[in-house]
Amino acid sequence: MSNLQKWGGIAALGHAAAYMVGLILGLILIFPLLNAAPEQYLKFLAENQALVYLWNLITYWGSAITLVVMVLALYERLKGRSPALMQTATVFGLIWAGLIIASGNLMLRNIGVVATLYGNDPAQAATAWTALEAVENGIESGNALVGTLWVLLLSVAALRTGGLTRALNYLGLVLGIAGILTLIPTLAENIVMVFGLGMIVWSAWAGLIMLHRNRVAATQQADTYVPHLGKTSLSNWVASKFGKAAVYARYDLTGCSCPQRALPVWPARRPGVKLRTPHRRSLAAHTG
Repeated sequence: MSNLQKWGGIAALGHAAAYMVGLILGLILIFPLLNAAPEQYLKFLAENQALVYLWNLITYWGSAITLVVMVLALYERLKGRSPALMQTATVFGLIWAGLIIASGNLMLRNIGVVATLYGNDPAQAATAWTALEAVENGIESGNALVGTLWVLLLSVAALRTGGLTRALNYLGLVLGIAGILTLIPTLAENIVMVFGLGMIVWSAWAGLIMLHRNRVAATQQADTYVPHLGKTSLSNWVASKFGKAAVYARYDLTGCSCPQRALPVWPARRPGVKLRTPHRRSLAAHTG
C-alpha cells in the first residue's frame, strides 16, 4: 500500500467524521434557529461566536482539507484505465474543496461583522445578515453541484477500473443523480440532506477500502500493456515470449510494462502443485 493510499484512506474517514460532527452540532444548536425570528438567530450568533467558529472550522475547513487528500489518493488509484475521466473528476473535486473553504471563510467573516453590528444596531445587523446570507447560500449551492459531478465521474471511472467495490460505485451514482436533482428548487432542501448523509457513508466506505490492501494490482495485471501488442493478458505475453514453459514474472505495476525478473519454475504442470502466478488457469492452459 502506497503512502498516498494510506493517507487518502485516513483523510476519507476524517472527511466523514467532519461531516458527522458538523451535522450533529448543526442539528442540535444551529439549524433549529434558522426558522426562528432574525433577532433571535443574530442574538445566538453574537453570544456564541466561539462555538459557531468551532462548528465552522470542523464542518468547512476540516472537510475541505481532508477532501483534497482524498481526491488526490482516489485519482492515483483509479487513473490507470480512465486517465481522462479521472483528470476531469479530480478537477471538480479540487474545485469543490476550494468552494468549501470559500464558504467557510465567508461565514466566519459574516459572523464577526453581524455580531459587531448587532451590538450597535440590531435592525441593521438583520439587514446585513440577509444580504450576506444570500451570497453564502449561492456559493454553497455551487458546492453541492460540483461535489456531485466529482462523485458521479469518479464512480463511473471506478466501475471501469474495478478499483472500488461495485456497491460503493452504485452508491456514488445514486448520490450523483441526487445531487443533480438539487437543481430543482422544490426538491433542493430535502435532497441536499440526502446528499450530505450519503456522502458520510460514501467517504467512510471509500476510506476503509483505501486502507485495505490494494486491490488494483490484480486488475492491472489482468490487462497489462505490452509494447507493440497493446493490452493483452499477462499469461499470453509470457507464453509468446518464453514458449510453453511456466515462467514466474514480476512486473512493476506503476507503469513499466517490462518484466524486472523472469525465473523458470518448471517446464510443465505438476498435479497438485499451484503455479506461482495469479494467472494459474491461463498458464496451465499453455503448459498443459
